Amino acid sequence: MGDQVNNPEWAGLPVVVAGLGLSGISAARVLHGLGARVTVVDGGDGPGLAAKAAPLAEQGVTVRLGDGATLPGGTALVVTSPGWAPDSPLFAAAAEAGVPVWGDVELAWRLRTPHPATGEPAPWLAVTGTNGKTTTVQMLASILTAAGRRTAAVGNVGVSVLDAVLAEEPYDVLAVELSSYQLHWAPSLRVHSGAVLNLAPDHLDWHGSMEAYAADKGRIYEGNQVACVYNLADPATEALVRAADVEEGCRAVGFGLEAPAVSNLGVVDGLLVDRAFVADRAASAAELGAVADIDPPAPHNIANALAAAALARAYGVDPKAVRDGLRAFTPDKHRIAHVAEVDGVTYVDDSKATNTHAAAASLAAYRPVVWIAGGLAKGATFDELVAAAAPRLRAAVLIGQDRQLIREALERHAPQVPVLEPAPGQTGAGAMAAIVAAAAAAAQKGDTVLLAPACASMDMFTNYGERGDQFAAAVRALLP
Repeated sequence: MGDQVNNPEWAGLPVVVAGLGLSGISAARVLHGLGARVTVVDGGDGPGLAAKAAPLAEQGVTVRLGDGATLPGGTALVVTSPGWAPDSPLFAAAAEAGVPVWGDVELAWRLRTPHPATGEPAPWLAVTGTNGKTTTVQMLASILTAAGRRTAAVGNVGVSVLDAVLAEEPYDVLAVELSSYQLHWAPSLRVHSGAVLNLAPDHLDWHGSMEAYAADKGRIYEGNQVACVYNLADPATEALVRAADVEEGCRAVGFGLEAPAVSNLGVVDGLLVDRAFVADRAASAAELGAVADIDPPAPHNIANALAAAALARAYGVDPKAVRDGLRAFTPDKHRIAHVAEVDGVTYVDDSKATNTHAAAASLAAYRPVVWIAGGLAKGATFDELVAAAAPRLRAAVLIGQDRQLIREALERHAPQVPVLEPAPGQTGAGAMAAIVAAAAAAAQKGDTVLLAPACASMDMFTNYGERGDQFAAAVRALLP
């Protein structure tokens, strides 16, 4: 059956879509519009899913709720939502029947059409990594826009890549955020240039091991045409470049916070500098802007900007557009966002730091810090994070279900740091008010109170956004 979908005639093709989330609904609508016979399967069957299923059913799509495993007879293709794990019974049934499994990104890649101006599909500049993906693709899209290109930040960033490739008005180039899940199910993806920002343990329950997780991240480099962009501070990303099978002439381009060597991007005297995409790399460099053009200029955000700049330069964007795009970029909420200064203390919301790697980057940007941390640990350990952050900590305010794991790490590696637990067992706005009050009492003039929990939020809040919003509201309540 696999040969049937190499160049599929979609009309009447029996396709199963796994999952009734945003990407699953988008895939089902697109495939139905192409004339395929679509069946959506989902293991859930609650009223929320039923409401999502109703519009599809009205269009003629078959939806089977409460069925996440059965493969209908005659199925020629399975298109899966990113969150479905590789060991799901549905995929075992597909493998046994010889039915290929694609993700939404693979489907989008195969549905690309030539741009009327070039005769070729719009190139993809792609970003993955454990942290910083969304910020980097948004920076990249801002740079491409400043260069006069019609573009969008798409993929795992909230805009469906399927919708982007099928847009009525075609894009010139796409800035694509790709998760490890999406890369796992995208075997034929071959982007113009790709970047892996960093690698740290994450989603290991889905991938099964760190090696499998890294391998899926590394898929972004397969078949790269112009540049494989990697992080000089993270040797694992360079190892993925070395292992990749790329097109002839594709180059490895590193980015880092030091003065750049030949073929890299870096920082010199507060300036962003390119020694990769210039005519004489050995003797010259291009100035791409200043650290001061980046909002906020925290070290990990400077690294994000350099990665975005490298991809843009690989595409041919001039230095002025890099500078203008970075100046125009405004970060999303809850990403190292300055909330207020109260009595000489700065309050920063990095609720998006939901794992230890992200929290470490945030903590490295401030000193001294009253650190608000805790929540759902997702199997993480905190010894390495706490040991590195210990010299910066004024105090730690611990919250959430797994706060004891952080407390134990503090006892081992930072016993001198006061530990406060102001709201045990509480949730919501009342808990956050007590948390911020405790942090304010521990802080001294010149300190930063930093919400960088290193944990997920769902034990106390709906999501990290609500956690950040309530933090900001509690801080503003301190203002005169």
